[in-house]
Amino acid sequence: MALASGGIAIGLTEFVAMGLLPDMAQDLLPEAWARSNADAVAQAGWVITMYALGVVVGAPLIAVLSARMPRKRLVLALLALFTAGTVASAIAPTFGLVLAGRFVAALPHGAYFGAAGLLAATLMGPGSEARGFAVVLGGLTLSNVAGVPVITLIGQQAGWRVAYLVIAAVFLLALFAVLAVVPEVPMAAGASIGAELRALLQPQVWLVALTAAIGFAGFFAMDSYIAPVTTEVTGLSAGVVPWVLVAVGLGMTVGNALGGWLADRNLGRATLSGFACVIVTLVIFALTVDSAVGLFLSAFLVAAASLFLGPALQARLIMVAPGAQLMGAAVNQSAMNLANSLGAALGGLVIARGYGYLAPAWTGVALAAGGLVLAAGSFALDRRPVAAVR
Repeated sequence: MALASGGIAIGLTEFVAMGLLPDMAQDLLPEAWARSNADAVAQAGWVITMYALGVVVGAPLIAVLSARMPRKRLVLALLALFTAGTVASAIAPTFGLVLAGRFVAALPHGAYFGAAGLLAATLMGPGSEARGFAVVLGGLTLSNVAGVPVITLIGQQAGWRVAYLVIAAVFLLALFAVLAVVPEVPMAAGASIGAELRALLQPQVWLVALTAAIGFAGFFAMDSYIAPVTTEVTGLSAGVVPWVLVAVGLGMTVGNALGGWLADRNLGRATLSGFACVIVTLVIFALTVDSAVGLFLSAFLVAAASLFLGPALQARLIMVAPGAQLMGAAVNQSAMNLANSLGAALGGLVIARGYGYLAPAWTGVALAAGGLVLAAGSFALDRRPVAAVR
C-alpha cells in the first residue's frame, strides 16, 4: 500500500491535466483563448505532451544511473524529485516555465514504477512480475476513481495551481509512508550499468516498446480531450467532467486488476485480446458519446480495455530484457508516456485542423490497430526457430 501510494500521487500529477486543460489554457494562454477556445485548449495539450516526454527521457536514464542503488533508497529519492518538480510546476509564472516544470516533474515517473514494481514483485514472490506491477499501477488507477476527480474539482474552484500544490503534498505523504514501512530487499544478482545498457541491444525490447508507444496512444488520444468532449459534444456542464473521470478511473482499476491476473497466466492472450478490446471500445466511444449514458459507459470501457494491457506490456518487456529488469520496466514506462505524448499531440492536431472533438477517438482506433499488428509480430518472432532467426 505504501508503494501504491506513490502510484496514487503519480496518477494525480499525470491525469489531472486532462480535466483542467480548459482552465490552464484560459490562465496561461489568455490571448489564444480570446481568439479561439479550441485552439487554446489544443496548445495547452503540450502540458500533457511535455510530461510524457519527461518520462520518456528520465526512465532509461535513471535506470542506468541507479543500477547499483538499493531499490528502497531509489524510490525515496524519486518521490523527493516528484515533490520538488510538482511544486515548481504549480508556481511557474509563464506557460513556457510550466512546460519545463512538467518535464522535470516527469523524469522520475518511469523509474518509480520500475523500481517500486520490482520491489512489490520481490515481496510477493517468484512469478509475480505482472501482479507486482499491477499493485503499484493500482495506485495510479485508484487515483483516477476518487483522487483525480476531487483534485480536478479543487482546480476548477480554487485554480489549477492550487490543485498541483495539493498533489505535491500527496507525494510528500507517499515518501514518508515508504520510509516508514517498506523493507529493504537484496539487489538482483548481476545488476550493473552494463547489464542495463545491454538490454537496449535486444531487438525485441525496441519492438515491444514500439508496440506500447503506438498501441497505447489510442487511449491517450481519447482521454486527453475528455473535458471538451464532455462539454462540447455531449453538451454537459464543466461540473460533470470530474464524474466522467470517475468512470475512467473505475475502468482503469477494473482493467488493471484483470490484466495483472491474466498476464501471469497467458501473456500472449492478455496482450492481443487487450488491443482488440481497445479498438472496439474506442469505436463505441466515438459512436455513442453524444449521449450522457454513452459517454459514461464508453469512457469506462475504453479505460478498462486500455489498462488491462498495462501489466501485460510491463511483464513482456521484463521478459525480453533478461538480466536488466529495471531497464525493462523503465522502458515500458517510457513507451507508455511516449504513447501519452503521441496521443495528446495527434489529438490536438486533428482538433486544430478542424475535425472536431471526436477526431481523437478515431485517431485512437488507428493507433490501437497498429499496436495489435506489432504485438502479433513480436509474439510471432518468439515462435520462430533459432536457426531461422539467424
